[in-house]
Amino acid sequence: MNIETRREQFQPPSMLGNILRKLHIDIPLFIGLLLTSLLSIAILYSTGSQETAILIRQAARIGLAFLLMIVLAHIDPYQFKRYSALLFGLGIILLVAVLIMGQIGKGAQRWLELGFFRFQPSEMIKITTPMMIAWYLADQPLPPKAKQLLTAAILILVPTFLIAKQPDLGTALLVASSGAGVLFFAGLSWRFILGIIAALASVTPVIWHFMRGYQRDRVLTLLDPESDPLGRGYHIIQSKIAIGSGGIYGKGWLGSTQSELDFLPESSTDFIFAVFAEEFGLFGSLGLLGLYLLIIGRCLYIATQAQDTYSRLLASSLAFTFFVYVFVNIGMVIGILPVVGIPLPLISYGGTSIVTLLAGFGILMSIHTHRKFLPI
Repeated sequence: MNIETRREQFQPPSMLGNILRKLHIDIPLFIGLLLTSLLSIAILYSTGSQETAILIRQAARIGLAFLLMIVLAHIDPYQFKRYSALLFGLGIILLVAVLIMGQIGKGAQRWLELGFFRFQPSEMIKITTPMMIAWYLADQPLPPKAKQLLTAAILILVPTFLIAKQPDLGTALLVASSGAGVLFFAGLSWRFILGIIAALASVTPVIWHFMRGYQRDRVLTLLDPESDPLGRGYHIIQSKIAIGSGGIYGKGWLGSTQSELDFLPESSTDFIFAVFAEEFGLFGSLGLLGLYLLIIGRCLYIATQAQDTYSRLLASSLAFTFFVYVFVNIGMVIGILPVVGIPLPLISYGGTSIVTLLAGFGILMSIHTHRKFLPI
């Protein structure tokens, strides 16, 4: 690289670049998130029987989530690192409080009643767990040794166990994956990873013994949904019918019969991808997956540009967690994974998951926009 190329690479940013840096918004990531959110509004209008009240509520939640994202993007990453352990500890305390005095809904104890609103601490843990593991490993030699791995595993297993006790298997899976993502990007060897997979496979009978009845039913339904087509297998069968009936080009917007005729349960939340595939077909589904890949790719690019170990590990883990969100939801909708109650990120109806996801993207933007430019 000659001197002129280096000078061009490090010359001060333009006026537009200064404005964007002051706003702390990463434009490619912001555009991807905005397009996905607009798709959410469009498809929810279809699944919600064209009711504007649903759109207003969802738009308000998305607006609040974007506002939180921008606020978090303005915070220096050093502050996230500084308070990682404190936030993680607070999250653990709140999870214990949920098990003691949490509100019960749909057979699960997941919420804390805080007067004028309800709060789900497990959503906070999705972010604070990778923050904690990244904070712990940031000042350790990488790749981590056995002692560091054991400590990190305990830090991951504690919130995972508390969330699984609620019970909330889907969120427990996401929390575990967010922490495991930090370890993976910290440089674990594939031999060690394969060893962990083998160890987990060996204790499968023990895990099966401690699973609840409905959790076992979900696994058995995955293997043979037609064994109980009007009961446990109903969701998966109707989801596959919706996806298959969409064909290559789909039935068009507002053309979903499975949703409109109430054949598909949870059509606006967990199984909204089936409605999307029915209306927009294979090409539309590939377009949505492409949009997700662009968001994930941008997040990984931000991770590669991070200027310290904490930021790099945290950004990588947040990108990985978003990927797990997408993979698990679409996997369960098309019948290759058990139904675990994970929504389609940024598309499904609901406010809690959207706020949590965009909070994570706000941290990613903070990491990217607070980089220090090196002098020539």
